[in-house]
Amino acid sequence: MKYALSIVQLALWLGLFLCITIPAYPHGGGLDAYGCHHNRKAGGYHCHQGPLAGQSFASQDEMLRKVSTEKTDIPKKRATPKQQ
Repeated sequence: MKYALSIVQLALWLGLFLCITIPAYPHGGGLDAYGCHHNRKAGGYHCHQGPLAGQSFASQDEMLRKVSTEKTDIPKKRATPKQQ
């Protein structure tokens, strides 16, 4: 009986742990064609993927100016910019 109670307690603690930690996982969230997005909380624009991964800019326009002055593997212009 005591053994069965321990298993139930363990299952409840494990379930509680999973309910708390699963929502904390990061999400891919809203990257544009350049692999970048706007940081709404802190401001600015930064990239997670592509040749500009890990770089931060004041704005998407600043990033596009950098792209136009350097040779990179990303497109220089898009038909309609997607704001995040």
